[in-house]
Amino acid sequence: MSAIGLLLLIIIYFGVLQCIAFVGRKEKSNTAFFLGNKTSPWYIVSFGMIGASLSGVTFVSVPGWVLSSGFSYMQMVLGFSVGYIIVAFVLLPLYYRLQLTSIYTYLYERFGKATHTTGSLFFLLSRTIGGATRLYIVALILQRFIFDTWNIPFFITVSLLLALIYLYTYANGIKTIVWTDALQTLFLLIALILLIIQSMDFLSLDINTTVETIKNSSYTRLWIVDDWKNPSHFIKLFISGVFITIAMTGLDQDMMQKNLSCSNTRSAQKNMLSYGMAFIPVNILFLTLGFLLVMITETQGIALPAQTDSLLPNIIADGILGSWAMVFFVIGIIAATFSSADSALVSLTTSFAVDIIQIEHMEEQKATTMRRWIHLAFCFVFLVIILLFHLINNKSILDLLFTIASYTYGPLLGIFTYGIFTKWKISDTLVPYIAVISPVLAYGFFWVFSTYFNYYIGYELLIINGTITFLGMLLFTKKKSLHPTKTIIL
Repeated sequence: MSAIGLLLLIIIYFGVLQCIAFVGRKEKSNTAFFLGNKTSPWYIVSFGMIGASLSGVTFVSVPGWVLSSGFSYMQMVLGFSVGYIIVAFVLLPLYYRLQLTSIYTYLYERFGKATHTTGSLFFLLSRTIGGATRLYIVALILQRFIFDTWNIPFFITVSLLLALIYLYTYANGIKTIVWTDALQTLFLLIALILLIIQSMDFLSLDINTTVETIKNSSYTRLWIVDDWKNPSHFIKLFISGVFITIAMTGLDQDMMQKNLSCSNTRSAQKNMLSYGMAFIPVNILFLTLGFLLVMITETQGIALPAQTDSLLPNIIADGILGSWAMVFFVIGIIAATFSSADSALVSLTTSFAVDIIQIEHMEEQKATTMRRWIHLAFCFVFLVIILLFHLINNKSILDLLFTIASYTYGPLLGIFTYGIFTKWKISDTLVPYIAVISPVLAYGFFWVFSTYFNYYIGYELLIINGTITFLGMLLFTKKKSLHPTKTIIL
C-alpha cells in the first residue's frame, strides 16, 4: 500500500478514537478524568489492559526473542500470571479499602509526606522515560513507512502524534481511555492474527502443520534449566516475571488507575485475573509470529538481522509478505503503542496533580484548569525526550534508558513491601535517601558480578534493588511499632 493509503488509514483510525472521546465529553469532572467515576465495566478494563501493557516494543521485540532464546519468554509470562494473582489479592483490596485516586497516597498514610513524594517521583521518572521511548519507536516506524515519502520532518511527525493523543484524552482521561484501549486491543489482536495467517499462507502451512513444525524446531525451545548463567534460565525468568508484575503493574499508577476505575474490589479482581490469564495466549501468538518469520528468512535465503528487534520490521519493509502485511503491521504497532502511551500520559497527569500539586484541595474549576495544563506539559516533555532520542540516534542508549527506568521500580517494591507486611515505623525523612542509594548499590552488584564473576545480572536486578531498599528500611526501623490506629497493612 502507498504512503498516502497508509496515511488515510491512520486518519480513519484516529477518527474512530475521537468519536469515542466525543461521546463521553458530557462528563468533564476530575473524578471522571482520574477514576472514570468508578463505573468502568471490569471486562472492558481487562480487555483494554492487554493492549495497554503491550507496546510497539513488544510488537517487534517478542517475535525477535525467538532468534536468541526460542520460546523461553513464556517462562517469564508464567511468572507474570502468578504476579497478577498476588496483585489481585494483596494490593487491590488495600487500594480499594483506602479509596485511593493515586496509589502513592498510601505512602503518605503509612509513612508521611517525604515517602509519598519519593514514590511519586520515582514513578514519574520511570513512566516519562518509558512512555516517551515507546512512542519514539512508533514515530520512527511511521516516519519510515509514511512521512519520509513527503520529506516531512521528524519533529512534525512526533508533534502530530502527541496532538492526536492529547485531543482524545485531555477531557475525560481514564473514562475515555478504558474504551479506546479496548478498541485498540481489538485492532492489535486482529493485526497480529492476520500477520500470522499471512505468514502461514506464504509458507503454505495450515494450523496442524504449523503446530507440528513448531514442536520439532530448535527455535522453539521453551524450558532452559541446564545453564545457571544463562539469562533465560527458568528460575531467573519465572521469579523475575512474578516481581516484574508486582512492581510494574501493582505498584504502577498507570496500570492500577484502570483497575481503580472499576466499581468495587471484586470487579477489579475479576479484571486483573482475566487480563493476567489472557496474557499467556497473546504472547504465544507473538512468539508464533516470530517463529514463522524465522522460517520465511530461511526459505528465502535472507540473512538473519544482527538485532533481533529488526526481524519483523525488515520483512515488512522488504515487501516479502505483500502490501497488506504492511497495513496490518502499521495498524498493530499503532494500536499497541498508543494504548500504552495515552494511558501513560493520563497516569502521569494524575500522579503529578494528586501527589505533587495536590489539586484535590483546590476549587473544582481551578483544579480542572490546572489538570489540563499538567496534561499538556507532559505532552511537551514527551516531545523533548523523543527528539533527544532522535538526536542521539543510538540504540544502545535506548537500551540503557529502559534499564534506568527499570531501576526506579526497585525502591517502590521495597517501600511498599515494608509498609504492607510490617507494622514497624521508620523516620519519614530517611526514606528518600534509602530510595536513592538503593539503585546505586544495585548497580554496584551488577558491576561486581559482571566484572569479577562473569555473571550477568538480568531481570533479577529489580529484586535485588527492592531487597536493598527493604533491608535499608529495616536497618533504620524504630524500636516502637506503629500505633494501631496508624497501621495500614493487610
